[in-house]
Amino acid sequence: MTKQTLQYAPDYAVAPGEILQEALVDRQMTQAELARRTDRPLKTINEIINGKAAITPETAIQLERVLGIPDRVWNNLEVRYRAALARAEEHRQLAGEVAWLNQIPVAEMIKHGLIPRLDDRATTLAEVLKFFGVSTTSAWERQWASGETAFRQALKFSISPGAVAVWLRWGELKAGEIEGAPYDPSRFRAALERIKPLTREDPAVFVPAVQRLCAEAGVAVVFIPELPETRVSGATKWLSAEKALIQLSLRYKTNDQLWFTFFHEAGHILLHLKRELVLEGIEEVADPAKEEEANKFATEFLIPRREFEEFVKGAYDNSPAISRFAARIGIAPGIVVGRLQHDGLLPYRSTANQLKRSLRWSKG
Repeated sequence: MTKQTLQYAPDYAVAPGEILQEALVDRQMTQAELARRTDRPLKTINEIINGKAAITPETAIQLERVLGIPDRVWNNLEVRYRAALARAEEHRQLAGEVAWLNQIPVAEMIKHGLIPRLDDRATTLAEVLKFFGVSTTSAWERQWASGETAFRQALKFSISPGAVAVWLRWGELKAGEIEGAPYDPSRFRAALERIKPLTREDPAVFVPAVQRLCAEAGVAVVFIPELPETRVSGATKWLSAEKALIQLSLRYKTNDQLWFTFFHEAGHILLHLKRELVLEGIEEVADPAKEEEANKFATEFLIPRREFEEFVKGAYDNSPAISRFAARIGIAPGIVVGRLQHDGLLPYRSTANQLKRSLRWSKG
């Protein structure tokens, strides 16, 4: 009967010494007798019972021989107990750091299902650290505060580095779910050529197609909603030597902006070395030359310069002409409208804006 009782594995941490004391009482055995039978010092037995010493694997075997309780029971009790003590100490430490959460958009994380809703702030902090894949707030600062990512961002607005970090980590986790081939620049450039006509399609068509084509070339493409105070439209990051990430937010909610951002980020991947880090938009553009190179790549790839110059020699400032030109070069007409407006050839308040497609996040 004693054996059956003490083999029960509770779902909470119990101090092994308490169980040992119950076993001695059940057998009417003193600590001194147990010490003699196990050939252990009485002081050691007393410290185990009072929680001052741990039950080692060797002691667990000795207790099995003397008390008939399997060594695995003692070992499991000890492991669970020490783990519970460690978690209690961690919770105590986290409780003293909950103010750190003020820089993180916790409510948005809960809203998007990134972390569960919890009443306890220390436990919430633990969930946030788990989301970021770090163990402490100081580790977060080293891993995320500097950020090894190149991203397009509105410079004239205030931003939250914590919110940007959440957005980037969200994309990183989504990209981890995308399987693909090792990065191949030739295949990636060929994929971009096949993606160009997809700019004329609806999101239901182009999103899975873009993700598949890029994955086959070693680039994961993810669409992550913009979070408040991020102002980010796109980001590029190397997840490994063989896998790059392009992350898009639909910040400007029109197809011309989305596609320029996509090809801009593609330019970073094709033109710039993996080991080089480019940060843009937090305070200032870290490398204006690389930004300009990425801009030129996107501009030329979408609408070749010679084609564009020839087009604007004629009547270009009306929707029919724009639509015909876009169809001829195989891109969405809204992209042409955006290019004309960017170059100052068409007012931003133009009837041609009807050629742009508005994009919204699906509620499904």
